[in-house]
Amino acid sequence: MTIIFLLKIFFQANFSSFSTKSRSVLFFTFDFPFTTFTICFYYEFHSQVQMPVYFNLGDIAVPNTLSRNADECTDRGCKWPKSGRYVYVPYFISETFSQEERDIIIRGLQGFNQSTCIRLIPWKPGHRDHIYIESKDGCWSYVGRQNGGQYLSLQKPGCVYNEVVQHEILHALGFNHEQVRSDRDNYVRILFDNIEPNYKFAFEKKQTNNLGTPYDFTSVMEYRNDAFSKNGKPTIVARCNPNLKFGNSKKMSANDIIRINKLYECSDK
Repeated sequence: MTIIFLLKIFFQANFSSFSTKSRSVLFFTFDFPFTTFTICFYYEFHSQVQMPVYFNLGDIAVPNTLSRNADECTDRGCKWPKSGRYVYVPYFISETFSQEERDIIIRGLQGFNQSTCIRLIPWKPGHRDHIYIESKDGCWSYVGRQNGGQYLSLQKPGCVYNEVVQHEILHALGFNHEQVRSDRDNYVRILFDNIEPNYKFAFEKKQTNNLGTPYDFTSVMEYRNDAFSKNGKPTIVARCNPNLKFGNSKKMSANDIIRINKLYECSDK
């Protein structure tokens, strides 16, 4: 199956779209007053959102063509540029969110501004690269900067939680899931026999840059023990303690913050 999104941006990032469900490839066509361009990227669609959402039931991360935990600029994704001491990342929150929902989203964004050299700032005309936060189908984000406006979906109400906001923003900054780390086999066992067949790809080990940090069970990027289970049994088991429960963090961990500061060379953090 193939999903096609045709998006049009007019002036202050007003988006319209139509789609058919998929799990494979997306084509984005952007029409600006003076130019038009199309982006094709791979799309990983996870299961439908339920309330409350923890990352075993609603995360989408795209694209991940270089199998990274964190990555330098590539032809399909990139770090956000640094300007002086800070990395400015403009965002636009759709008017479809209520004031209460907007407040939750903004509080999640402020965690980055307070702990790292990332500065998530409201979008203004003239900001070419930006994150458009919308309530679409599921909780998902691109991985890294995508050159131009890029969607980050927080389907309401199931995705509008602090931990989901921060999880998806970390994707947008260039980070992937904890359980795909190159050294994960030293810390966890992946029980593929318990995983829904369509989602085994989400557990494939990658060659990652771990930025000199240890595996972190408290990371907001870690899946739950039973993520994508087909039978209610665990899909991820900690080697240090098979009964350890994880994947329920409500905010970024200390290691999440350290990784951001290392990747973006936040010297004063």
